[in-house]
Amino acid sequence: MRYAVLGTGTVGRTIAGKLAALGHDVVIGTRDPQATMARTEPDAMGNPPFAQWAQHHPEVSVAPLADAAAGAETVVNATSGAAALEALAQAGAAHLAGKILVDVANPLDFSRGMPPSLDPVNTDSLGEQIQRAHPEAKVVKALNTMNSAVMVDPARVAGEHHVFVSGNDEDAKKTVTALLVSFGWPAQSVIDLGDITTARGTEMLLPIWLRLMGALGHTDFNFHIQGARAQD
Repeated sequence: MRYAVLGTGTVGRTIAGKLAALGHDVVIGTRDPQATMARTEPDAMGNPPFAQWAQHHPEVSVAPLADAAAGAETVVNATSGAAALEALAQAGAAHLAGKILVDVANPLDFSRGMPPSLDPVNTDSLGEQIQRAHPEAKVVKALNTMNSAVMVDPARVAGEHHVFVSGNDEDAKKTVTALLVSFGWPAQSVIDLGDITTARGTEMLLPIWLRLMGALGHTDFNFHIQGARAQD
């Protein structure tokens, strides 16, 4: 399978690395590959320069957003929430049409400092905004309620815990569920919440997730839904 992972931060790197390790053809999309590879300082989140990561992952190529999306069968939005709509616009509606678009971003608003708030919230979600902006794409919200390391290695968290999917296209959700299983998630740990409007709920888990991170002092935790039953 050919995947485009849009975003060069921790989440993008982690998902791209996992997909490549599973044998997929992976390209990371960024606005300006030359500028991205030329950076020598850590990014805003303190991550080492992307070029250092890329040096250790020669199997993952780097391309402009539009080129990455055009050549992919499935696209993963791993950009920051604030940049997602602009990045997807640069990727191009024509390059997303008919494809599964896995949205793992959260609409965190840092304009008032820490902790961030959410924008949109309550009556809308980033997942819905992306689906409205790209009506011909099959948007599936998933993996946005946990740390990136747990996304691709759920065994980091002991015991049973859950991952959610939201989206309008049932077949697309089944395909994403199969992808999650390949990441190590038991099929019974994937909860289909319903259509894309249910992304409001998973995005609104972020405030409690951030506070749990502060209270626990680490990110190797996740949500377990007591009483959850396996879905067909």
